[in-house]
Amino acid sequence: MAASLIRLHFHDCFVQGCDGSVLLKDTPRFTGEQTALANNNSIRGMEIIDAAKKAVEAVCPGVVSCADILTLAARDSSEYVKGPTWTVKLGRRDSTTASFDLATADLPLAFENLDELISKFYRKGLNAKEMVVLSGAHTIGQAQCVTFRGRIYNETNIDPDFAIHRRRSCPFNNNEGNANLAPLEPVTPNTFDNKYYRDLMEKRGLLHSDQVLFNGGKTDDIVAGYRRDSSSFFADFAAAMVKMGDINPLTGSSGQIRKICSAIN
Repeated sequence: MAASLIRLHFHDCFVQGCDGSVLLKDTPRFTGEQTALANNNSIRGMEIIDAAKKAVEAVCPGVVSCADILTLAARDSSEYVKGPTWTVKLGRRDSTTASFDLATADLPLAFENLDELISKFYRKGLNAKEMVVLSGAHTIGQAQCVTFRGRIYNETNIDPDFAIHRRRSCPFNNNEGNANLAPLEPVTPNTFDNKYYRDLMEKRGLLHSDQVLFNGGKTDDIVAGYRRDSSSFFADFAAAMVKMGDINPLTGSSGQIRKICSAIN
């Protein structure tokens, strides 16, 4: 669940900013973000945020936003799996709308190439190094077969033994096993460490969007640096998470403090 909460925060901040919009269900007024390609049948952990919100509202009603709860949950999730921690800036307010179209356009996808990924992060004020360090969150968590089938069957920059192993639970047929899961980092999938970067250097990145970070391109040296120095990875990851948490927050009288995270007041 730690990986899910970190990812949920990421997917929130990349669409409209860190405003809790990803938590909103569809309404007659708008189609929300949860069914966009990068989110559909993929993002998880909303019930954890709902439970936290309910507990907070019971003792401190109308004060703490869903956006802040989600940001805190991402930080605590990292710490829980032995990853870095950081001071979370508070005071975000919740959006009163969400956007399927923006989620479709702005969220990075598992099939994208390096320049496409750099461009999407750059539009959010994050540079290539911050993209590489935030991608290091893939040191925990799992991915669905549908997101890596093309890599394990069609790509050549992949360790052959790794590809064969992953094919066992991800059939070639597009109609079979789409939801089957595989760990993004198979050795310590529940511990936040820098083994993700080792995997990339050994051509064992599970997603296409992982392996392009180390494939003879402009981010190779960054990957190699984080593979050598876990303390640098931890420090830079924490700093990048703080910066990401600052993407277009609603503050002051903007937005609202939702009573229920999945619906506007």
